[in-house]
Amino acid sequence: MAEPTATDPAALRTSPLAHLEERMRAATVSGARGVALTERPFVTMVNVRVDPASEAADRIEKALAAALPRQCGDTTASGPHTGAWLGPDEWLVLSQAEPTAVTAELREVLAGAPGWVVDVPANRTTLKLSGPSARRVLEKGCRLDLHPRAFGPGQAVSTTVGPVPVLPWQVDDTPTYRLFPRSSFADYLAR
Repeated sequence: MAEPTATDPAALRTSPLAHLEERMRAATVSGARGVALTERPFVTMVNVRVDPASEAADRIEKALAAALPRQCGDTTASGPHTGAWLGPDEWLVLSQAEPTAVTAELREVLAGAPGWVVDVPANRTTLKLSGPSARRVLEKGCRLDLHPRAFGPGQAVSTTVGPVPVLPWQVDDTPTYRLFPRSSFADYLAR
C-alpha cells in the first residue's frame, strides 16, 4: 500500500487511539507476567453479507483464495486476507491489501447477487493485546471462556469486554489477541 501524500485525504486521518499511544506504551509490563496493548490503526476491513450456499459466495471465496468460515468462532486465512465469521451469512474480511481494491474486487464478484460488500475500516479499530498475561487481562472483563480448551488460535467471536461490544480474535498460542471494538468505544476499552 502506497504511503499517503500531504494532498491525500488519508494523510489527514487520525486513529481513534492516537492520543493514548504513549500511555499504552508506558503501561506495558515486561517479564513472565508481561502484557502490552497497542493499536494497529487503519486495518483494511470489509463486511461481506451473502448466502453461503450461493454461486456469489463461491466467487467471493475464489477472490479471497480462502473459504468463508462456516461456524461461529471460525476464521479462515489465505495470503493477505482473513475472514472472521460474524453470522450465518455475514463475515468480516481483514486484509493487508489496499482497502479500495479489496472492496472493489469483492463488489465486482458479488455481481448483482443478493448481499453486500461494505468497506468498514472507520467502523472499528484494531488493538493488539499480547504477552504472557494477555489472556488473564482479557478474562477480567470478558464473558467469553478464553481457556485454551474453549477458545484458541484462529478463533474470533463477538462478545463484550465490560460493556464494550468487541470481536476478540486469538491469532496465536502465545496468546496474542486482536480486539476489534467500534471506534467510538476504543478509548473506553483501551483505558
